[in-house]
Amino acid sequence: MDPDGPDAPCSEQRQGGAMNTLGRRAFLKLFCAGGAALSVLHAGEALAAETGAGPRYAMVIDLRRCVGCQSCTVSCSVENRAPLGRFRTTVGEYAVRDARADRMFIAPVPRLCNHCAQPACLKVCPVRATTQRPDGIVVIDAGKCIGCGFCVQACPYGARFLNHETRTADKCTFCAHRIATGLLPACVENCVGGARIFGDMNAPGSLIRRTLEHNKDALAVLYPEKGTKPSVYYLGLDAFFVSAANAAAPMAGRDLRAGGSHV
Repeated sequence: MDPDGPDAPCSEQRQGGAMNTLGRRAFLKLFCAGGAALSVLHAGEALAAETGAGPRYAMVIDLRRCVGCQSCTVSCSVENRAPLGRFRTTVGEYAVRDARADRMFIAPVPRLCNHCAQPACLKVCPVRATTQRPDGIVVIDAGKCIGCGFCVQACPYGARFLNHETRTADKCTFCAHRIATGLLPACVENCVGGARIFGDMNAPGSLIRRTLEHNKDALAVLYPEKGTKPSVYYLGLDAFFVSAANAAAPMAGRDLRAGGSHV
């Protein structure tokens, strides 16, 4: 694997660069393996996020790196203080049977708000509490939300829930509060396999843009037939998971030599 290529996210995402927007915070020397590291975005991306001028944020989840450890789920819950039993991101685990070898494999599929270009949740909100920022992040104004749950039902990805503590709809925000200070989303920072790549698709030379361009023929999104145009992309996603029609269908055994998730 090329350490500088688009399949090696840790070096750029976790090392970032000295951030002017961090003010008096000391810049830490960052590394991928071992030890705690402060993950940062490039200064230009953080500044654009604060002003709302320019960036378009997205995430790539490389299932070839995901081990299903749930570190993203835990770190997100701690960072965003999700109520007990509710999650802004989850990792579903599916049993895949290799018909050739008669063996079972576990295929983890992380899920979160897709921050769609055409969000189904936005148009159904009766009080316009759900909005989309210029950078593509879909957010909920808790001061306006009446907790009707229409958006929860409208989301085809099951990414929303009603927070019984705040009595409002809740979901992933790509950790917008962290982006504003130059940090990466908590799930990206704490992914032990470096499976989550996050950044500005519009920034020339950004890691996520290079990853999208380099793997354009291998990328997949969930439920493209819904027409929502998700901003969360997957690498190594088994074709079975792509269609919403298969969400409740049993998965037949297959010869895993033909490819698919976690081969």
